[in-house]
Amino acid sequence: MIARVRKEWFIIGIVLVITCAKLAPSVGVKGGPLRPEFTITYIAVSVIFFNSGLSLKTEELASALMHVKLHFFVQTFTLVFFPIAIWLLLKILALTAINGWLLRGLQTVACMPPPVSSAVILTKAVGGNEAAAIFNSAFGSFLGIVVTPLLLLVFLGSSSSVPFTSIFSQLFMTVVVPLIVGQVCRRFLRECLDRRKPPFGTVSSVVLLMIIYTTFCDTFSNPNIELDHLSLLIVVFIIFSIQLSFMALIFFLSTRKSSGFTAADSVAIMFCATHKSLTLGIPMLKIVFEGYEHLSLISVPLLIYHPAQILLGSILLPSIRTWMSGRQKLEL
Repeated sequence: MIARVRKEWFIIGIVLVITCAKLAPSVGVKGGPLRPEFTITYIAVSVIFFNSGLSLKTEELASALMHVKLHFFVQTFTLVFFPIAIWLLLKILALTAINGWLLRGLQTVACMPPPVSSAVILTKAVGGNEAAAIFNSAFGSFLGIVVTPLLLLVFLGSSSSVPFTSIFSQLFMTVVVPLIVGQVCRRFLRECLDRRKPPFGTVSSVVLLMIIYTTFCDTFSNPNIELDHLSLLIVVFIIFSIQLSFMALIFFLSTRKSSGFTAADSVAIMFCATHKSLTLGIPMLKIVFEGYEHLSLISVPLLIYHPAQILLGSILLPSIRTWMSGRQKLEL
């Protein structure tokens, strides 16, 4: 039981911080004791991206750099096809009674870059092309700093109280600058970091829980916001359906003989192109949609998508591993 709690502590943490926000929303609202308009908007977001810059092993990506076709497939699928496909799906879902803010949240999920860790971990677990997974996770994260805010603004628009230039100046100061500083520091501290192996993932996760807490404090302190539980259940079903459908589509496209991809490549593509980053996503939503009273509802699908992609990937691991070992024998 204790081992299980340690393994799933972040998911448990999300539940706990949302519960705490419900019980004491005044602590984390703007102007409250935590002063989130300063501590979260600037310090917490900067810490996450400095941490990402410090942990990204960009010096190890040279070997995977030349696999241009694979990288183009992954980045095009996750940052072009995915957002457009969900946008078309939402045109249909908008005709239903599903909460409109949750539907907007689904669109924000579609605009997110691949995560830094989960796709790599799952690819490694089945013996897939780990180098390609690392490259696309890192490259997608850097690309997402520019592309994701643009996609969010194109598909959803920004808060009327925050002008376009203000959004990108804040993104530059709290995302780009800390990321670059983190990479510069890594250049000088590489040996020490590799030897000590600091808990980068844990640090980002703890800061992320703070951001989630203050986001939901804003929600629960606003009496005008109500969450339809039926809509929430339907959105959970839609998220799992989207992931399964896109994984099946990628599997079909990447395993054809004409694709030129190996079995190990297909595994890396399947995880990298369908997974979305919560670590980068929540801070970006906080910046781009600053002032939206429904920000937390927009964030809900991303909060669901993160554990869903890990759960689904973990369930499919044995089947994917069996398929890949059989396919690799044929390739030999």
